[in-house]
Amino acid sequence: MRPRPARDNEASESSPVIKRKFFMSKQDYYELLGVQKGAGLDEIKKAYRKLAMQHHPDRNPGNQEAEHKFKECTEAYDVLKDEQKRAAYDRFGHAAFENGRGGGGGGAGQGGGFDFHFASGFADIFDEMFGEFMGGRRGGGGAGRGADLRYNMEISLEEAYAGSNATIRVPTSAPCDDCKGTGGAGGSQPIACPTCHGAGKVRAQQGFFTIERGCPTCQGLGRVIKDACKSCGGAGRLRKEKTLAVNIPAGVEDGTRIRLPGEGEAGVRGAQAGDLYIFLAVKPHRLFQREGANIRCRVPIAMVTAALGGTIEVPTIEGQRAKLTISPGTQSGSQFRLKGKGMSVLRSPARGDMFVEAVVETPVNLTKHQQDLLREFEKAGSDETSHSPESTGFFAKVKELWDDLTEK
Repeated sequence: MRPRPARDNEASESSPVIKRKFFMSKQDYYELLGVQKGAGLDEIKKAYRKLAMQHHPDRNPGNQEAEHKFKECTEAYDVLKDEQKRAAYDRFGHAAFENGRGGGGGGAGQGGGFDFHFASGFADIFDEMFGEFMGGRRGGGGAGRGADLRYNMEISLEEAYAGSNATIRVPTSAPCDDCKGTGGAGGSQPIACPTCHGAGKVRAQQGFFTIERGCPTCQGLGRVIKDACKSCGGAGRLRKEKTLAVNIPAGVEDGTRIRLPGEGEAGVRGAQAGDLYIFLAVKPHRLFQREGANIRCRVPIAMVTAALGGTIEVPTIEGQRAKLTISPGTQSGSQFRLKGKGMSVLRSPARGDMFVEAVVETPVNLTKHQQDLLREFEKAGSDETSHSPESTGFFAKVKELWDDLTEK
């Protein structure tokens, strides 16, 4: 029997199988980021940041799906954050970046296409969004923004309670007086960099990708000095010591951070200055231990006062004295609460409480007469359980334990 010839829609064993590749169409960039077409840049940036953190490869090691999603979101954000690219995309869709249209070349996918820039994608994540403490472009400061500075300050517990005004001296960079921060002689303004034409970035083609780096000529500033200032060498800033007034609010805790905007290092050639962050450390106190808004204090009490009761005065954090009534028969470790005598609460009129722990003090250096009186007191006690219940109960339990051990 002769073999049946293969039909058009079948493939014989000897004939080659024709495999066709099906490419899924790209998802709309707005849908990918979950925003409306008319969304503003801040909304787009917020949506991208959330997705980027969710699908970042560092958070999903070995997860190729998450990595692919991260690249798609970065690709979408790279287009929608750029006014020209976004306008082209709104008009032509994904076709705007195919066949060289829209400035794309050597992109991902078949036949060129999207111009995927690592620098523009990944640098934007860290510089525009996560670069708050990295001297990045936070708040549109641009390249050359001054560095943030940290200053460690120690304060007393009393200052943390009441607040205070302090003066500090910070070594930093300040704008040059001779060039007014421009870096040019006589205050002349910088000119556009001839290498990057003011962009501050240069691009280099490497295989399928376009790598974007800071311009080596202008160091990413986009502008260069034609005639540099002699005082600052064209930097527009000099090392100086700055005196600043710091307001410490009442109720601050150990580790509180105070931010002084624009008081960090001056930016290069008039760029935005960095911020100064003051980290507070509260020194240990001789009498008080702080627990949030509350204060604890151990107060010694004379044996007679603890036994008979009475009134004593204890110090408070505001430098005054408070009367405390001691109940008869007070034992060591007993706690007394003074309401509203604790620490101030930050940005609130409320105050915490003060807890006083009684420490009953045993008399020392007794005279013979005092010793005789104590012996008379001991003999006069017909029932020890009435005036020493804790010790009597403790030794009674010890005796029971010994009796049980003896019987076994």
